[in-house]
Order: sequence, then C-alpha cells, then structure tokens
Amino acid sequence: MAAYFNITGASSAAAELTKELLAPGKNATVSSISLTNVQGTYPCTVDLYIEKKGKGKFYILKSVELPIGATLIHDNARFDNSIGQFGLYIKLTKSASETPSVDVIIK
Repeated sequence: MAAYFNITGASSAAAELTKELLAPGKNATVSSISLTNVQGTYPCTVDLYIEKKGKGKFYILKSVELPIGATLIHDNARFDNSIGQFGLYIKLTKSASETPSVDVIIK
C-alpha cells in the first residue's frame, strides 16, 4: 500500500490546516512515512498524529520544523487502522507569511 499527497495549507485566512491522510477503517499497513517541505522560501511546522474517537490524539511528530527542501522519514510507524480504530492526520502551521507545502509519501 502506498499513498501520495501534495498538501498545501494554511492560506492567508488561516494559520493552520489539518488533513486526514488515512481514514479509520482503511485497513492500511503503514511501514514508513516521508514528509518533504517543497515550499521554497520558508520552513514549515508539522504535526503528524493518529486519532481514535473517544481516545484522543497520539502524536508521532509534534511541532517539528521542516527546513526548506528537507525530508523527514519516519520508519516503523505502525498502528491499527482497522474499522473503529485510528486514523492518520497531518497539521501544517505557517511559520511566516508564506503558505506551507509538504509532500507526503506513506508506504
């Protein structure tokens, strides 16, 4: 299973954007997650977390600043994604006036 996302968020009206990457019940097997800052001027701040209704959020990455052009690879990112279990989410936060842009690869 591989999933690819180009996420551009936090427009001028909002400082943050949260996006669901894997919905609960997708039954995806995740072995690694790659995040690349493709915005060419500023770093961006990223939160990556799993969430289950009634249980809350559990952070894989919290307030991690990705420098311009940097890639962060998180290996061995395993969690239960079956029905009624955890979904995977990303939150991008502006670090300046520019809109952050991150490429995400889930394998």
